Amino acid sequence: MSYAVPATAPPPWWSRLLARLSSRTGNAPARERQPRTLGPSLAHEPPPTLTELYRARRLDMVRLALFLVDDLPTAEDVVQDAFTAVCRTYGTSLHGLQDPGAYLHTAVVNAARSVLRRRRTARAYTPPHPGAGAPVDEGLLLAEEHRHVLDALALLTRRQREVLVLRYWSELTEAQIAQTLGLSRGTVKSTASRALDALEKKLEAGR
Repeated sequence: MSYAVPATAPPPWWSRLLARLSSRTGNAPARERQPRTLGPSLAHEPPPTLTELYRARRLDMVRLALFLVDDLPTAEDVVQDAFTAVCRTYGTSLHGLQDPGAYLHTAVVNAARSVLRRRRTARAYTPPHPGAGAPVDEGLLLAEEHRHVLDALALLTRRQREVLVLRYWSELTEAQIAQTLGLSRGTVKSTASRALDALEKKLEAGR
């Protein structure tokens, strides 16, 4: 499986995930993080317009979608669909939208789920298309260890992958993940614990 990250090299979110794996003791939950904010320009009233939200968050959302759907063109379509859904519901002024960042996370996750549902039946009957090989800018993309983590993530259940990506890439708290995925905090915590166990086993098996 080949992953490409748009525009710039990715931040070391996967390093936090690997550090979490290496420092785990039993099933202790991960340390609660401070909520990730939209940044100074989006954190105060009046709320951002759709154009401002798009400029500020599109790249982050494409990367988030990429970790959920596995390929860049589909990830870009997912984000476009998410912004279209935001516009359809709140218009270009986003009037009445209290937390644009949280709503956008949910829209991206839901759009990614729709893609995966449509893809599931086709993949059940069609052999995976062989990759075209490493891109010419391979050195600017993902470190080898990063690819191993992403390959292992792809083998988790959809919910497990969503929880880990939202926790370690988007740096959302358990409460924020619960709101985004429509789960209880207890379910988020138990899912994260099982996902880390499964991910650790898959990384060990791949060494």
